[in-house]
Amino acid sequence: MPDDSLPLKPTPLAPGDQVVLISPAGPVSREQVERGAELLREWKLSVTVGAHAYDRDGLVAGTDRDRLADLNTALADPAVRAVLCTRGGYGSQRIVAGIDTAAVARDPKIVLGFSDITALHLALWRGARLATLHGPALALRTEPDPVTVAALHTALFDPTPVRLAADPAESTAAVTTAGRAAGRLLGGNLAMLAATLGTPDAPDPTGAVLLLEDIAEPAYKVDRMLLHLERAGLLNGLAGVAVGQFTDCPGTDPSVPEVLADRLHRLGVPVLGGLPIGHGAVRVTVPLGTRAVLDADAGTLTADPALRRP
Repeated sequence: MPDDSLPLKPTPLAPGDQVVLISPAGPVSREQVERGAELLREWKLSVTVGAHAYDRDGLVAGTDRDRLADLNTALADPAVRAVLCTRGGYGSQRIVAGIDTAAVARDPKIVLGFSDITALHLALWRGARLATLHGPALALRTEPDPVTVAALHTALFDPTPVRLAADPAESTAAVTTAGRAAGRLLGGNLAMLAATLGTPDAPDPTGAVLLLEDIAEPAYKVDRMLLHLERAGLLNGLAGVAVGQFTDCPGTDPSVPEVLADRLHRLGVPVLGGLPIGHGAVRVTVPLGTRAVLDADAGTLTADPALRRP
């Protein structure tokens, strides 16, 4: 396993590079994937699609064996420079135990996704210390927001730090406290983080900046999941908490931001909400596994790139 102090980083993409679209979680439509592929082709990338990306097996996009095969084939292929997930949904955790982490260590590639793909991010971090990208799925239902597109392009092609400013219009902006913290940025989807507890993929929170986002979760479930993280020790020793979008969450008494504030403020660390990360209309791509600086006073999160300089 690579040195824990230095994440394993893939090289940036360049025009002509081959990228693969896979579906490690929920099923997708060919039309939506083709929209994402066309965007990538506009960036002069060579796009292929996993053999089972359009399959369906009950809740998920093909059998566990086939989805894992698509992932491991892409990770082991020296011609492939990025593995881009078509969507989240459900199912990534069913295959993470079989990831070929030796192939990742030999030839690290960009891995992009969010939501249910948090399970993949955490498994790749645990198994190979790979820096990955928390960013939009490539099965596009509609024309993506220009900010989302620009941030994705930068994250894939440009090995420079990523700086995000909190958006006061985001509901989670209300959870912001004060202070400044630095640490490794880990986390992602709250429900998937809670689902890793008791597994080898639960991250070490010590000195980390924990990223949280979710969708369609009522306040009581958000409270329960945060309490679960707290009781399991996953909130112990954090440097800070970066709160992204909690989208389409029902209920107002209490609201999800109120529950987040209640649970997170008691940690006594800087908390920055309102970040455009998650399931909202604007979805900025951020690295996971790299050093980040959270400045709640300035309303910014700055993370080292997930890419190494070629």
